[in-house]
Amino acid sequence: MFGIFKKKTDKETLYKQYQKLTKEAHALSTSNRKLSDQKVFEAEEIMKKLEKIQ
Repeated sequence: MFGIFKKKTDKETLYKQYQKLTKEAHALSTSNRKLSDQKVFEAEEIMKKLEKIQ
């Protein structure tokens, strides 16, 4: 019940951002390839940060 007040860790927030960016990249892959590639690049940068944390 009180889990809603728990602060998310950096790892959790980065993983959420990574998931969001990969979903956006997948959605854009059919309409705007350049923007999709940019989202994939941003997601890869976040994954590098996640690997550094672990």
